[in-house]
Amino acid sequence: MCKLYIKADPILYESRSRSLRIHGVITTLRLENQFWDILTEMAAGEGLTTNQLITSLYEEITKARDEVVNFSLFLRVCCTRYLAQARSAAPLKLVTAVHN
Repeated sequence: MCKLYIKADPILYESRSRSLRIHGVITTLRLENQFWDILTEMAAGEGLTTNQLITSLYEEITKARDEVVNFSLFLRVCCTRYLAQARSAAPLKLVTAVHN
C-alpha cells in the first residue's frame, strides 16, 4: 500500500502560491499542486473559475463563522470532502482507478 503513495509524482506535493482578489483585497494562498488541481476540478463542475470558487467558499465560511483562522487549511478540507463525496457517489470507478 505504501508504494501507491510514495510513487506519487513529487510535483503533486510541491507548494505553489497564487494571488487573488477577495472583496477588493489581494491575498496570497499557498497550497500543494494536488490541491490546486482539485480546486480547479471543483470549480469546473460549478461552471466557475478557480478564483471564483475560492471567493465563493470564503464568502460562505465567513458568513457562517465570521472569520477563518487558516483559510488554506479550510480549502484543503474542502478538497478532501469533495473527494470523499465523489468516492461515495461512484465507489466502483474510484476503487478500480486506485488498484490500477
